[in-house]
Amino acid sequence: MRLEILNSIDTIPAARWNAVSGTGNPFLRHEFMLALERNGCVGEQHGWLPRHLAAFDNNNDLVGAVPMYLKDNSYGEFVFDWSWAEAYQRAGLSYYPKAVVAIPYTPTPGPRILVHPQADRDTIASALIELARNGSQSENLSSLHWLFTDKDDTERLRQQGFLIRLGCQFHWKNRGYRDFEAFLSSFSARKRKKVRRERRYVQEQHIDIITVHGHEATDLQLQTMHDFYRITFEKKWGHPTLTLDFFREIAQTMGEQLVFFIAEKQQTMVAGAICFRGNDTLYGRHWGCYEDYHSLHFEACYYQGIEYCIKHGLNVFQPGAQGEHKISRGFLPTPTWSAHWIADDRFRGLIADFLEHETSAMNEYIEELNQRSPFREVVTA
Repeated sequence: MRLEILNSIDTIPAARWNAVSGTGNPFLRHEFMLALERNGCVGEQHGWLPRHLAAFDNNNDLVGAVPMYLKDNSYGEFVFDWSWAEAYQRAGLSYYPKAVVAIPYTPTPGPRILVHPQADRDTIASALIELARNGSQSENLSSLHWLFTDKDDTERLRQQGFLIRLGCQFHWKNRGYRDFEAFLSSFSARKRKKVRRERRYVQEQHIDIITVHGHEATDLQLQTMHDFYRITFEKKWGHPTLTLDFFREIAQTMGEQLVFFIAEKQQTMVAGAICFRGNDTLYGRHWGCYEDYHSLHFEACYYQGIEYCIKHGLNVFQPGAQGEHKISRGFLPTPTWSAHWIADDRFRGLIADFLEHETSAMNEYIEELNQRSPFREVVTA
């Protein structure tokens, strides 16, 4: 086996990368990651420098990979370590640069250690973890972070001595619902009434919602949806990093997995939600509007996605990070994980103590949130 660190995913043919990553998770596809690199969404300007890990067998075939980046900031990660960086600064140490295994700007749990299904997973995964850690040490990085890992990768990293951090998101599960009304029938009467009222508000404002996949979208629709994304970021979070050319490219290369819920009033686009579709999961990512309309955010970002999942037989809807308001709409608290290697012994101990207390508080928080479930019977994520 030969191991390499790559400065661009473009050095690997798409078919070889996708044979390892699969195409079921849209964010791990070669097409998605290449579009980020080619269209200025990552790189030196944004502090996301590709350092992807690759493992090759004796036939020079790719058998393992890890999407990794060198970071000089903590933007676009959604696992917040600003306080760690401040503590380093107060101690006269540099927290940046650091290494991050993640999908840029994408807080969706999933596999991070990618191994070809016919290869020796244990051997290759261990080698890639060691490559990431050794590379971080050799470059004198402060730390190495694996963000939004799935259960298997989390446990593997725990066994390798990484510190585990617990988080929480709100996910919807398809429990074999026949349609949206069948889903609502599982709610308590008060919560069911609230959702129906929100949906009625949208109808009374004479707003129609259409579903358009990326490969079906016109360039005007792509421009407008990007405009919605840009407006929201400029209002709330600062600089929008995903470019119009990025959306144009993935609409061509993986358009069947790009899903738009577009709100129209008098046949004019007024708002929209941008989602991605996997094999069994819908991922909500971005939303925007030109004007505020009562309850339209809930309709475009949540209810349309739920209907889409039921119609297409998808099992999970992950609408994005944070948002306790999602609970009353059927999205239950769901644990997420990240794994962390800290180079400095003293800070490793301090962060370990911090995580022990944070994990206890997070477990209590999740338990408390479960009490707010809108369902008539006890349902857990």
